[in-house]
Amino acid sequence: MSQHLISTPPWVSVEPTSQALLTAAAQSWEDDLTSEQYIQQALAQPDVELDVLVSAYRYYFYKNSNIKALEMATQVLMRLQQAEKWPADWDSLKPILLAQMDDSAARLYLSAYAASGLLLARLGQVENAQTIADQIQQLEAKEFGAEVLHAILNPSPEDED
Repeated sequence: MSQHLISTPPWVSVEPTSQALLTAAAQSWEDDLTSEQYIQQALAQPDVELDVLVSAYRYYFYKNSNIKALEMATQVLMRLQQAEKWPADWDSLKPILLAQMDDSAARLYLSAYAASGLLLARLGQVENAQTIADQIQQLEAKEFGAEVLHAILNPSPEDED
């Protein structure tokens, strides 16, 4: 299972050195120190690729290294905003995401954004996590987990028993 979390799928193109480092990280998943060293080496490559950042945020997410995962997810979000020339404010970004919901860049953005909401919740930043959950829920795209995040942040009275 660990290899699927951080290794790049065959349809993703990354430099051979980065591919080898991500594969080594996946193969050494059980050894936290060694696997993280491989991730760090992949991140240290010149002109680190977006797919390496995505792999790193997923690696740290599943390793429960919340601060590092949030840093990587934020880098993914910023890289996509720059590449797509998207605005930073939600009110301007929302209609773009709605129009491009089937586009891989928009889907990756929303996945990383939803993950950042969960990470913020893990870190105790509930208000910021709630904002992200509210924003993603506005898109009515259930696959990004806004409803789950909402349920975690706002348990019903029956859930508290």
